[in-house]
Amino acid sequence: MSRPRVKICGITNWPDARLAFKAGADFLGFNFCRESPRYISPARAVRIVRRLPRGVAAVGVFANESEEAVVRIARSVGLDYVQLHGDESPRMVAHLARQVRVIKALRVKPSFRVAELSRYKSASAFLLDAFDKRARGGTGKTFDWAVARRAKRGRRIFLAGGLTPENVALASRSVKPFALDVCSGVEASRGKKDAARLKAFMRAVENGKMGKK
Repeated sequence: MSRPRVKICGITNWPDARLAFKAGADFLGFNFCRESPRYISPARAVRIVRRLPRGVAAVGVFANESEEAVVRIARSVGLDYVQLHGDESPRMVAHLARQVRVIKALRVKPSFRVAELSRYKSASAFLLDAFDKRARGGTGKTFDWAVARRAKRGRRIFLAGGLTPENVALASRSVKPFALDVCSGVEASRGKKDAARLKAFMRAVENGKMGKK
């Protein structure tokens, strides 16, 4: 049984990027939302992305950005995926998907319905995160993983929201998602990764694959 892939999000500097892929991360997330405490400029991101080894995918995180800006940044930075974390329409997702692979992020609140995912037929994958009134991600909150289990039928699901070294093995066994997404759960402070916690997270993912507690 292979383990789920892992995305380390909120990368703001080269030492953290190197730490993440050396530990085994498959995706690195770069946040281009200016209001985020983990914001990184395209100019800084491209210097990191150019140094990534083959097989490590760069994901750009956007929220309610214009289609033109998303495409421009994706091309200039060399992104493999764009992750849309705002209120982007199915039409915009379809347009962008012709130019770059799209991960559509949706925040799960009590009224969330899995059928909502079917509106975004052009998305390559979906990221499910916990809902928060103040922030669109990186909140450390979890949600009902049963929603993710239902959503993954026939879809690639990135499971996000409050994952930590302490709960990720259980999350992995419970949902068996395509990928696990972590940000605040492996941070020393906002925008700075904690080496010990990041390595512990990756070990826990491996343990989850093998069914260990």
